[in-house]
Amino acid sequence: MESYKKLVRDKIPEILDTKGVPYEKSIASPEEYKKELIKKLTEETSEFAEVGSPEELADVLEVIEALRELSEYHDVEKIRLKKLEERGGFEERIILKGKK
Repeated sequence: MESYKKLVRDKIPEILDTKGVPYEKSIASPEEYKKELIKKLTEETSEFAEVGSPEELADVLEVIEALRELSEYHDVEKIRLKKLEERGGFEERIILKGKK
């Protein structure tokens, strides 16, 4: 049996209980929660890059929304809008080619 330790959605323990799957549960400290959210973002973006499905993109967005709730990321939308104004978005689908 494979071992794991990862952040899961809130209802996963309930789902595992109904299936009779054993597990151990703990509640993350604020520092551990931030670290685990960042790990989860990497995991979910990798899955989205591989599959490209709307479900995987929804998982990425869910992790981003959780990160936005952390105090150090409260201003991320303001920063995003400032960068959009200064550098633009991706609407024009511009691809640059060059050499480094």
